[in-house]
Amino acid sequence: MSSLIQKIKSGKLWDFPGGISFPKNKAHPRKKTLMYAKIPKEIVLPIRSYTSLPNTIIPKIGEHVLKGEPLIKCYNNRASYIPIHSTTSGMIVAIEPRIIAHPSGLTEQCIIIEPDGNDEWYPLQPLEDFSLKSPIKLIERIKQAGIIGMGGAGFPTSTKVYSSLKKINILIINAAECEPYITADDSLIQNHINEIIQGIEVIDYILKPKLIVIAIEDDKPEAINSLIQATKNKEIIIRVIPTKYPSGGEKQLIKILTNMEVPSGKIPIDIGILVQNISSIYAIKRAICDGEPLIARVVTLAGKIFKETLNIWTLIGTPIEALLNEFSSRTNKQFEHLILGGSMMGFSIPNTSIPITKTTNCIFIPKSNEVVSPLHEMPCIRCGYCSNVCPASLLPQQLQWYAKAKQFEKCKEFNLTDCIECGACAYVCPSKIPLVQYYRQAKSEIYTCEIEMKSAQRAKKRFESKNTRMKLEKQEKEKHLKKLREKHKKQLVSNKHAILAAIERVNKKNKLNQIDNIPNKGINTQSKMKI
Repeated sequence: MSSLIQKIKSGKLWDFPGGISFPKNKAHPRKKTLMYAKIPKEIVLPIRSYTSLPNTIIPKIGEHVLKGEPLIKCYNNRASYIPIHSTTSGMIVAIEPRIIAHPSGLTEQCIIIEPDGNDEWYPLQPLEDFSLKSPIKLIERIKQAGIIGMGGAGFPTSTKVYSSLKKINILIINAAECEPYITADDSLIQNHINEIIQGIEVIDYILKPKLIVIAIEDDKPEAINSLIQATKNKEIIIRVIPTKYPSGGEKQLIKILTNMEVPSGKIPIDIGILVQNISSIYAIKRAICDGEPLIARVVTLAGKIFKETLNIWTLIGTPIEALLNEFSSRTNKQFEHLILGGSMMGFSIPNTSIPITKTTNCIFIPKSNEVVSPLHEMPCIRCGYCSNVCPASLLPQQLQWYAKAKQFEKCKEFNLTDCIECGACAYVCPSKIPLVQYYRQAKSEIYTCEIEMKSAQRAKKRFESKNTRMKLEKQEKEKHLKKLREKHKKQLVSNKHAILAAIERVNKKNKLNQIDNIPNKGINTQSKMKI
């Protein structure tokens, strides 16, 4: 590991297989200072977006809540539990199903808050010196702040950090932001660089890695300069990597910086590496040093209806419609395509009522020629382009066949779970096949089948446990009844002996009485004869 660290420090870079280079369309905003979106008329907070655990809502309908106030509690202290907080002050007016930010377009139970406009904070507990707290205490603060991976996956940051304790050698801060159109992290670095460095210092204190590397693509000169200036006299390496998609993928970034590969079915922690998105690092600083939960994030607004690309601070739970009303130039809000995320890994959503979530980094409204319609799909010509650009070294063509045929065991055999859904295969496909859509559908069905299988297995275990318990109870009952029968039998025998003994005593007594009565009768007879 020491030799690898020396190579990294010397500036050596490697490359990952596949990938593509294309116009990034990263039109940097003229306004460098981040703007704040207005407080919307309503806040929509999905209850189970980040955890499958059952939760209890703390406040009731009609109650007033403050900004940053916890809204749910979990039945148990499971690691995957992520708290939800009110993102502004106001009244809870409903708890009802709403469409959420998911490709399925399904509804989910949501807490609806009507803001009062005061934006009054719930009492915070900032830390002046985080080094006075133990790493476990700091991880718990990260958890209670509701921080997740804000680069897209949305995995609980506290769980990821806790799993890395005394296990990692290299900490990688991901500022690559390789997705086209998105400049949210770029703007965050330029406007909040000092707080980002503080966040890195917090993680450094908790994990004590041997090396910290910030990776950023070379198409962000202003952000690179900010990082270089802020890390002077600090043991943090800034590594500028070539612009290539998807270099921001976790496994691809590890390959570029270390030449190490994460084995299939494993995670970076298994090879001594932790990767954290730079937005999550900023959120960690706010949680630890300022006591603030994750209630807002930077979102890029890109597309034809905006006069320019914008990066804005947006409250979590803000309906997309509110942002379009405030920042777009079009009065008619009907769009042919509305994409949550970038043009490569984003997904279409059915309407503008869907709220911003913690993983939403972009709202993209493309031109008609920027999106391929599913109606244009043609038969595969087996050109092999998709295999050439796959950064995970998969076989997209075969995976698409198996996914389409619902041969899910074959999909798993060909490592579908290693697909990062980057969309490179679909981008280069001359037949315009929406490959990623097939993969997502297959993954969803595999996940559903696994959940049902696990549920069936749990039910089977419960049934078997019940049968075993009933069998043991029956055996215990039979043993108990046997003991009672034996005791009763012994009692009957004892009673029989007692009865026989009593009868024998009575018989003896009767015999004695008979013997005693014989002389008396003789005397009486003689007396009568004399008379």
